[in-house]
Amino acid sequence: MSDPKRVVADQKGRDAEAQAAQWLMAQGWRVLAQRVKTPLGEIDLIASKDALVAFIEVKWRKRPADLDHAIDQRRLTRVAAAVECVAHEYVEDGDDLRIDVILLAPGSKPRHITNAWMP
Repeated sequence: MSDPKRVVADQKGRDAEAQAAQWLMAQGWRVLAQRVKTPLGEIDLIASKDALVAFIEVKWRKRPADLDHAIDQRRLTRVAAAVECVAHEYVEDGDDLRIDVILLAPGSKPRHITNAWMP
């Protein structure tokens, strides 16, 4: 049986990913994939704009103040490893790629951190 708190958290995460995807599309991005699972982790969103493909980690928190601590180096390292597994499926010759983060909380605008992963 699933932990009810985990089920609610998972649904909040899915809702946040859908909200982030809508926000990206309003900014002119094309969402290529959502919730891409790899042996090394999951990529929440993959989106492209011009000759750029962004692999995006989405984080949702109940309070805007908690967003400052929503992402850390360990999580970004896991996302980067997952990106290595699938980048070839989305990035074409001449495209740039980067890892971004979108932070969401009720009552605040989405915060888009571009190029969040710098190995």
